[in-house]
Amino acid sequence: MAFPVLVDACVLVPMATTDLLLRMADARHFRILWSQEILAEVERNLIEQLGLTPEQARRRVSTMHDHFPDALVEDYSNLIPAMTNDEKDRHVLAAAVRANAELIVTFNGKDFPTASVDPYEIDVRSPDDFLLDQLDLHPEGVLQVTHDTVGAMRNPPKTWDEYLDFLHGPGLLPLFATELKRLDADRR
Repeated sequence: MAFPVLVDACVLVPMATTDLLLRMADARHFRILWSQEILAEVERNLIEQLGLTPEQARRRVSTMHDHFPDALVEDYSNLIPAMTNDEKDRHVLAAAVRANAELIVTFNGKDFPTASVDPYEIDVRSPDDFLLDQLDLHPEGVLQVTHDTVGAMRNPPKTWDEYLDFLHGPGLLPLFATELKRLDADRR
């Protein structure tokens, strides 16, 4: 069974990271996990940050939930008071503990100091570092998933090079994009 990874809401808002992570989870590179609280935050941020309509945001979150029904972590609220990380993200760590997640993927690593996650043997990685780890573990599979992602892009369509340039953008996946480019060039 693939190792369990809890994904923070901040990672599930930008479509570039969401699409890659969901496709890799679908390919069973890892088992994706989230809570209802995380999904509610995603829905809220899709509206507030990306300007989606409430219906568009609800549809995206519902599609994620429907496609990964075993991703939902429940019954963790009693653990929240024991968490020592940033208060606004204690629900994330509590859900990770309840699910026996090995890793939390987040853009907000500072909210999960080592002292707060070490007792539970949970690591914290940025999406960029996590995807680099996936590339090291499954180079052919990750390369294929990424090519499939680019091939499925319709609004707007992108070439491979345009996609990699896009991933270099602020707050996205620059290290992963650089390594993908190198790996893809080596394979040609």
